[in-house]
Amino acid sequence: MRKWLTVLAVVAISAGTFAAEGWLTDFDKAKALAKEQDRHILIDFSGSDWCGWCIKLDKEVFQKQEFKDYAKENLVLLLVDWPQRSVDSKEVQAKSRPIMEQYGIQSFPTVLVLGPDGKTLAKTGYRDGGPEAYVEHIKKIIVDGKEKK
Repeated sequence: MRKWLTVLAVVAISAGTFAAEGWLTDFDKAKALAKEQDRHILIDFSGSDWCGWCIKLDKEVFQKQEFKDYAKENLVLLLVDWPQRSVDSKEVQAKSRPIMEQYGIQSFPTVLVLGPDGKTLAKTGYRDGGPEAYVEHIKKIIVDGKEKK
């Protein structure tokens, strides 16, 4: 089992990301894509390998097809991770630190919704109710953000 995990870690490192399908890990790419496609950015600040609420949010919402379908058509997804147990934790933390400092992130999970222009619309996190309720929550944030303009 340990050998298998080592092989997976090496493959993930060589691919340059631990992010799940559809999630970017490069903030500049996410901003450019959001501007190009006129989409909002959802940033998940996560402690993916140690934070219980982060893992719960991922399993109950982000991995569910209802969320994936909505996100695929409407959002640019960015994972800013703060792992502690993975092979490359220090490297990932070094990449994440400036973004966390920019937005004053102090706890996990924190989810930010940014407009296509990069301006913060709202800060949220884990919410009960599963993917349908979470999608409705994100839709409301986006509608409220448009109404403020």
